[in-house]
Amino acid sequence: MTAATYLEPTQASGAALFRRNIAGEVVMLNMLRLRQTADYSDFPALAPAQPISGREAFQRYIDHTLPFLEASGGSLLLLGDGGPYFIGPEDEQWDVVMLIRQSSVERFFAFASDEQYLAGMGHRTAAVLDARLLPIVESTLPTRL
Repeated sequence: MTAATYLEPTQASGAALFRRNIAGEVVMLNMLRLRQTADYSDFPALAPAQPISGREAFQRYIDHTLPFLEASGGSLLLLGDGGPYFIGPEDEQWDVVMLIRQSSVERFFAFASDEQYLAGMGHRTAAVLDARLLPIVESTLPTRL
């Protein structure tokens, strides 16, 4: 049995995020597994003249995206290299991990639906083999452990 992969949100996951009624800031934890070679078959207009790695295609996505993210009030808090888990499945690892801050869920959805931003999404699609995106809000738990 092949493990399921995830590339885009579903209508149900979008509706569930809205139902959380998050007030204020949200941080998106992104975990990404990249292709060895980027696959631009669905986006030939964005394809480079020579094949590039998934990591190079993802860098093109970041370069395209940052101005739109920042204009929407968001920011890239962390861009890091992943690897095997310290605690977690031994056969699972993520190549890239990002933390993206946005001032609200509404601003996040406005950013994610911006036509100019979407014009560069093909770089992400070409780069990413599998992804997870977890919206995080500040905890109400006591800070003492």
